[in-house]
Amino acid sequence: MTSSLRHLSAISLFVEDVAVAKRFYQNVFGAETIFEDEVSAALRFDNFILNLLHVGSAGEIIEPDQPGARNAGSRFQLSVWIDDVDAVCARLAEHGVTLLAGPKDRPWGKRTANFVDPAGHSWEVAQVIATAQN
Repeated sequence: MTSSLRHLSAISLFVEDVAVAKRFYQNVFGAETIFEDEVSAALRFDNFILNLLHVGSAGEIIEPDQPGARNAGSRFQLSVWIDDVDAVCARLAEHGVTLLAGPKDRPWGKRTANFVDPAGHSWEVAQVIATAQN
């Protein structure tokens, strides 16, 4: 354990259908399920845990707040830095994932593409590209 707040260990995503979300993350990301029960599934991404929690149970961990509705729009984006965006986009297409944007070269030196999971959570894949010197 560490007392540093800079070590991110897990993120919980609130989903309407845990089984569908779990299959998406297993198939698309190759994530391993390390725990599941009736309302959640925890998946390992290297040294990070992605917890999929049914939206009906989310209130107990964020009370007195309530989870936002699926159609409320994205409020965050999760990014995965990779070596080849185009190759990953081809793999995403094989899994039936529709890209929202990209692949696209960005002025900040990344090539990116964006998609959403079945619950509407926004994801970006990005690779470093050479940029023109000013």
